[in-house]
Amino acid sequence: MRIVSLLPSATEIVCALGLRDELVGVTHECDWPPEVVGLPVMTHNALDLEGATSREIHQRIGDAVHGGSAIYELDEEALEAADADLILTQELCAVCAVGYREVSETVRALDMAATLVSLEPTTVEGILNTITTVGAMADAEDAAVELVGRLRERLRAIEMTAQERREGGFVGPRVVGLEWLDPPFAVGHWVPEQIRRAGGWDLLGQDGQPARPTTWDAVAEVDPDLLLLMPCGYHLGQTVDEWAATPRPEWVDDLPAISRGHLIALDGSSYFSRPGPRVVDGIEMLAEIFDPEAFRDLSPATGWTPID
Repeated sequence: MRIVSLLPSATEIVCALGLRDELVGVTHECDWPPEVVGLPVMTHNALDLEGATSREIHQRIGDAVHGGSAIYELDEEALEAADADLILTQELCAVCAVGYREVSETVRALDMAATLVSLEPTTVEGILNTITTVGAMADAEDAAVELVGRLRERLRAIEMTAQERREGGFVGPRVVGLEWLDPPFAVGHWVPEQIRRAGGWDLLGQDGQPARPTTWDAVAEVDPDLLLLMPCGYHLGQTVDEWAATPRPEWVDDLPAISRGHLIALDGSSYFSRPGPRVVDGIEMLAEIFDPEAFRDLSPATGWTPID
């Protein structure tokens, strides 16, 4: 089977199912696993965001969305040349990938025989179901069942330990997760659930809903024990740099969470932004951050770091 993935998360799922050799096209943002780098690229940025600040990125993307302009562009010639049997895309987030409608219209205009599948998870369970869907569409049902089974076992291990700790008197941290820093956005979709499954509680995010704008005053009002920086699309080093460049009121650095050294930068791109298998890695990472006495050696070396 010839598979084109128009989502970084779908690319990760396809490879986790052992189907790397069947991938004939990916997006310009697909960077995991490393073996996908160099595959034919089907998309590129429609907006010039090179060197832009976070606020400028937010404004340009917002203007494009409200004005009906594209954020990503599909390379029709590359898509036609890929001659795919299966194309994986999405309709969930206008700023994450080329949308289902555009891909559908292009496939129809090119008279391609490919099957088009839209992946729309908003919860951790939905992500697991997405893996099953990709497996079914790619003739890899057994691999999908095995992968989902392994992921569920890891989730159960985290949740059982967290429950035992609660029953023993451990109180998990009250958390604010930020999916964007300038302007600040509270986390949404599956991320509040990731935090809860790891033993914490997010104070501003909403389960299953898009990230929503917030303010530094709102962060101060809920007074979190931990402040998690996990901007969408940013790897760890970029998150650290972004915090250093983020304009914010002077008093923000005096928030109790920050003054106690509980300001944490994370690799948002790898473990929180993409609805694929590594969301479970993200839950394990959070569990270790929240309760290091109970959870050890679960975090990738470049997964997170405290900010002084």
